[in-house]
Amino acid sequence: MARVNSKKALISYENSIEKSREISMSKLSQGLTLNQMQLLAYAIFSTQRNGKTEFHKADFEKKFGIEKYQTIHAKQDVQKISVLQFSIEDLDNDYFEYWNVFSSIKYKTGLFTFRWNEEFVPHILELKDKFVTTDLTITSQFKSGFSWTLYDFIKAHHGYWHKPISKDALMRLFGVADKKTYQKNTGDFKKMVLDVAIREINKYTELEVRYNVEKEGRAIVGFDLIWSNGQKLTSATKKQIKEIKNIVDIVFEDMFDYMNLDNETDRMRARDLILEIENMREFTSETISITSEKANNLIQKAVWNFRELNGLLKKNHRVLSNGSLKKVEFYNWLEERD
Repeated sequence: MARVNSKKALISYENSIEKSREISMSKLSQGLTLNQMQLLAYAIFSTQRNGKTEFHKADFEKKFGIEKYQTIHAKQDVQKISVLQFSIEDLDNDYFEYWNVFSSIKYKTGLFTFRWNEEFVPHILELKDKFVTTDLTITSQFKSGFSWTLYDFIKAHHGYWHKPISKDALMRLFGVADKKTYQKNTGDFKKMVLDVAIREINKYTELEVRYNVEKEGRAIVGFDLIWSNGQKLTSATKKQIKEIKNIVDIVFEDMFDYMNLDNETDRMRARDLILEIENMREFTSETISITSEKANNLIQKAVWNFRELNGLLKKNHRVLSNGSLKKVEFYNWLEERD
């Protein structure tokens, strides 16, 4: 049974990718740098968002806040991820499969174009069950690729609350099995790899992770990874935020028509309604920081205020400066979510 903690995480499904649990548990990111993991994730994101198997470098940089991503960097990263293999192993039953992830990747004047191996496609498209959702707005905050690797690994173990793993297996997971320093000095491995990953995961995600060491004599031979899950809250969609902004803009476009009512009581009431709508502007920034439920409540409140403002105009036998009353349709955000 999974353990829970008191953390609340705002999950943006508009900025998330989905992968089969087999992919998340297959050590696909093993040995990749953070930028290479981001490049792979953005290829999946692009395909899942709009079905395109291409994206511009500028969009990739913006998504992850990367500066000065030069052509030489793109070449190095493409060379690495273009040879990625996906495997399923069951050595106890003498069974394993290996597939390439990409058939090809091309880069020209800032445009990445790629082709997935057809065997890999079902693991990122038309997923029905047992898949892992990763919010790129969360992982984009990671400064270490180790954090991304461990976060993906833990999320793939849905329903678990701990996972014993040998030191050797954990080093392979992080892609540092060949580093003699870590082989000989577990303290350095913990300090430079495992603790770095756990610190970032605890800081930026809904998870709280810790571990117990497992020893044989005085030697550390493994770790028991222990974690708890926080509450996931669905963030507002871009459509909801745009709807709030549209209503705010509509009201302020004709603010003086509302404020020039003859009746003083109605004029003061119009002022209060406008101020309530103005206070909603703080939620219309590019960075979405409110839940979908909160956005829906704001939309309903803004529409109600807007209609009451129009009612005050009618009561005072007034119209807007353009000679009519404006209408606003309530956006039903439940009907569609990109």
